[in-house]
Amino acid sequence: MQVTGTVLTTRRVDAYHALTVVAPGIAERYRPGHFVSVAVGGAHTSMVTRRAFSIHDVKPDYGGTVELVFTVRGPGTAWLAERRARDTIDLVGPLGRPFPLPRDPVHCVLVGSEYGSAVLFPVADQLIERGCRVDFVLGGASADRVFGAMRARRMAQTTTLTTEDGSLGLRGRVTDALPAVIADTRADVVYACAPMETLRAVTAVAMEFDIPVQVAVEEAMACGIGVCMTCVLPVIGDDGVTRMVRACAEGPVFRGERVRFEDVGTIPFDALGAPGGQGGARHAG
Repeated sequence: MQVTGTVLTTRRVDAYHALTVVAPGIAERYRPGHFVSVAVGGAHTSMVTRRAFSIHDVKPDYGGTVELVFTVRGPGTAWLAERRARDTIDLVGPLGRPFPLPRDPVHCVLVGSEYGSAVLFPVADQLIERGCRVDFVLGGASADRVFGAMRARRMAQTTTLTTEDGSLGLRGRVTDALPAVIADTRADVVYACAPMETLRAVTAVAMEFDIPVQVAVEEAMACGIGVCMTCVLPVIGDDGVTRMVRACAEGPVFRGERVRFEDVGTIPFDALGAPGGQGGARHAG
């Protein structure tokens, strides 16, 4: 649904911006992993495409609020970062396919890098409610880019932090610490949200341990509703056939082992309908 949301609060969280917006209809329908698209720039802007933002938190206050966490990357996010309490913004949501949750209590490792970590906290809440064990592995380039470390420590059985510059936790990336965490916690499943290269590496680790991995991909989205086709990526279907699917509509959550990360940004020759290729051929990988 499309709503005009009123900004309730804005705050800085280290390197990131957090915006809490009153959006009752979206909050009621939200499931962990959903996202919203936001019109940026105001009524007379030349920025005609919307921006997609993951939802960090949903609360029943004021009829229903959603919190977005983001970093400034261009004029659209710069405009959003300048919003203040009582400003209004145009949102559409909740969009996308949320994270599937286990029916029975299992051991879950949640892996997040940079502000992708924000998506995982509502997932953790739901998993804990279902009696699951939750362990976090969170990372970033530096201490100010690791999101949610304190909250993770309050929620999880264990929280492992990594930074590339060694300013917080272990020096390195989340995937350097992940194998030990999976082994120590006897994890049954991995949930992850991070830049695409990190998701590729997380998926490889999970596959080494032969456990499922659910990933929320970070792809550029212009419309968020499956029309513009800017966010397509190659995914292997249940039938073994690779298709170019829309991250906004069929995702953003996918089974990691089904995403052909090495081919993201291209149309593989064996994808269904690929120009000049063998569309429909089964992917052997």
